[in-house]
Amino acid sequence: MSHLALYTFGVLKSPLGDPGRLTREFHESVVAVYQGIDQARGYISHASPTEDSSERGFQFDWDWAEWGEFVVPSWYQKGRTSDTTALAATFSLWTDLRAAYDFVYTDLHRVALNRRYDWFEKTGRPGLVFWWVGDGTIPTWQDGVRRLEYLQDHEPAPHAFTFHHPFTPDGAPTRLDSMGRSGTQQKAGDHAAAERLEA
Repeated sequence: MSHLALYTFGVLKSPLGDPGRLTREFHESVVAVYQGIDQARGYISHASPTEDSSERGFQFDWDWAEWGEFVVPSWYQKGRTSDTTALAATFSLWTDLRAAYDFVYTDLHRVALNRRYDWFEKTGRPGLVFWWVGDGTIPTWQDGVRRLEYLQDHEPAPHAFTFHHPFTPDGAPTRLDSMGRSGTQQKAGDHAAAERLEA
């Protein structure tokens, strides 16, 4: 059985260590979203550092265990220290695309998504990428970066795709509409929101 990998990356306007109100609100939003992720339908796991890693700088210094060394796309040109790191990257595994879609566009994550331009720079680069992995496979940060960079220069493909141009585990093009609904009814506005998030 295949699982869906989701890698997201964004460049923040201010470093994660900035004491300002907007950065504090961003941190609070991230904590709230992750507190509820275990209850999300279709959620399997997400990249998180080992317990003792939080005492060492920021993402670049942490031990991510089986998720591998923390790397970032080539277009990230800001700092890599605890005082200068200005990025947000997530990595998670899901049972299917509909489950991932419902998580992104409902509840606390939807609230956070509506505020993304308060926190993130508009880079014109893709902000997320999906691909299918085998059951029991843990992809690495390097896998996610490679696929996001692929999307920067190519059309979506089974190797690296988006909500707007998805593929089935066997590589066939599909539509999100055909993947069924959970408790959330898909709206036309959500299609537009997905396109903005992916760009």
